[in-house]
Amino acid sequence: MFVIGSHLSISKGYLNMGKEATKIGGNTFQYFTRNPRGGSMRALDVEDMNSLSAYMKEHNFGTLLAHAPYTYNPCAAKEDLRAFAKQAMTEDLERMEYLPGAFYNFHPGSHVGQGSEAGIELIAAALNECISSTQSVTILLETMAGKGSEIGRSFEELKEIMDRVSCKEKLGVCFDTCHVWDGGYDIVNHLDEVLLEFDRLIGLDKLCAVHLNDSMNDCGAHKDRHQKLGLGKIGEEALRRVVTHPALQGRPFILETPNEDVGYASEIAMVRKWQEQ
Repeated sequence: MFVIGSHLSISKGYLNMGKEATKIGGNTFQYFTRNPRGGSMRALDVEDMNSLSAYMKEHNFGTLLAHAPYTYNPCAAKEDLRAFAKQAMTEDLERMEYLPGAFYNFHPGSHVGQGSEAGIELIAAALNECISSTQSVTILLETMAGKGSEIGRSFEELKEIMDRVSCKEKLGVCFDTCHVWDGGYDIVNHLDEVLLEFDRLIGLDKLCAVHLNDSMNDCGAHKDRHQKLGLGKIGEEALRRVVTHPALQGRPFILETPNEDVGYASEIAMVRKWQEQ
């Protein structure tokens, strides 16, 4: 089964997000666990979450992705910011047990002048505090574009984090096409080689989901500017090769392109057509 969806707003409610995903042609979706630029969280509604789980089963959905807000920085220089990230991630993971088996995706963080090695140590320490060996949720480290002092700009950095985490079976990676391109991985001309490098360092079994985005920037720009599919520097043909690559089948593909629902519906239809060809 090919699984694709877009980013939806939790303000619609859990069940309504599922219905919206179906309406635009998707069979999964991604949502922010709380305000993406703040810390406020929607009131817990177990009945609504249970209704979504039932709806997803009825409509043969693939794995759901939740996305941590951008404000989390487990490797911040300030202790209070690190403490907030750990507390909020723990709360998110506890709540997500009402949606068992989902993925929880987050940006690893920015070392803000402390150096990448210090940042990696702090991120791993935070994960070791937050992860439970009994949780059903898999935490995904996202590949990053490398702007500023971001951690995760290379597969090596992600590997270094994962190597330091005790419950490795609860960890995976979300492969963002815009981010890896902006980070310097040429998925237009050397997709096979990029995936082989990922497999060598981390293992393709840990590549759990794909953020499918075009980019406004040249390869290696380290800027992280998403574009609609086929309208950026990656281009339609290269993205089609990503979607149909044998090594990436079975993963959920999530659109984070600058679109409204009508645009997402068009892109989902286009991507499904690539799969059928």
